[in-house]
Amino acid sequence: GGGSCRKRYDDCASAIMEDSPTKCEYMLNAIPKRLCLVCGDIASGYHYGVASCEACKAFFKRTIQGNIEYSCPATNECEITKRRRKSCQACRFMKCLKVGMLKEGVRLDRVRGGRQKYKRRLDSESSTYLSLQIPPPAKKPLTKIVSHLLVAEPEKIYAMPDPTMPESDIKALTTLCDLADRELVVIIGWAKHIPGFSNLSLGDQMSLLQSAWMEILILGIVYRSLPYEDKLVYAEDYIMDEEHSRLTGLLELYLAILQLVRRYKKLKVEKEEFVTLKALALANS
Repeated sequence: GGGSCRKRYDDCASAIMEDSPTKCEYMLNAIPKRLCLVCGDIASGYHYGVASCEACKAFFKRTIQGNIEYSCPATNECEITKRRRKSCQACRFMKCLKVGMLKEGVRLDRVRGGRQKYKRRLDSESSTYLSLQIPPPAKKPLTKIVSHLLVAEPEKIYAMPDPTMPESDIKALTTLCDLADRELVVIIGWAKHIPGFSNLSLGDQMSLLQSAWMEILILGIVYRSLPYEDKLVYAEDYIMDEEHSRLTGLLELYLAILQLVRRYKKLKVEKEEFVTLKALALANS
C-alpha cells in the first residue's frame, strides 16, 4: 500500500541525508532461491528479476523477442515442472509472468553495438586492469574497461504513470515504486555485463546486488538530473521539481537527492566517470 511504499522512500532519503550506504533490500530476498521458480529445476542465476534455470530463461526471452502468442489446449491450468515444462508453452509463459519475470529485462540481452564482440575480447584478457587503447583523434583516451561499461549502459527508462489517476501522493508513490521495481530488473541485467560478475556464485551475485542496488539507482537519478536546474529526473517522462515533490509528500527525498546532484554538478561528472562510479558501487558493496 501507499504507507509501506512511503516508508521505503523515507528510509532511502534518511540514508542519503546521513551520507551512509543504504540497506534497503525490500525487493531482493535475503537468501537467494536456488530453484527455478517456473519449473523447479536448478536455478542458474537471477534472470529477468526471478531465480530461474537456463531453459526457462531462454524460453521467456524467445517468447518476448519473437512476440509469440500461445494457446493452451486444456484449461490454462497445466502443471509446469522440470519434466513437463515443454508440454504446454501457454501455461509455461503464464507461469513465468506469475512468478514475476518482467518483460523490460529482455531487451538488455539483445546485441547492441557489438556488445558480444566486446565481451569475447574482454574475457580473453588475463589482467583485471586492461591496457589503454589508441584513441581516435580529438577524443580522450579510454581504457577498454570504461569502453565496455559505456556499451553496457541500459536504455533510457520510462515511468509511464497512469494518466487516468489524479495527481496525488498515492499516485506519485505508486509510480515511483513501480519504477523502482523495473529499475531493479534493469540493474540486474546491467550487472551481468560487468566483467567478472557472472563468474561469481549466485549467492555472491545476490549479496552484491542486495548491498548496492539502491546506491546504483540513486546514482542514475543524480546523473540524469545534472542538466536540469533544481529538478529530479526519476525517468525520462517523470521529472519532479520542489513544488511537485511537496504536493506529493516526497519533499524529503527530493531535497536529499538534490543535495547529491549539486555536489556532482560542482565536480562536473562526465559519462565515463558516472559508469565507472556505478561499477565501483557494485564491486565495493
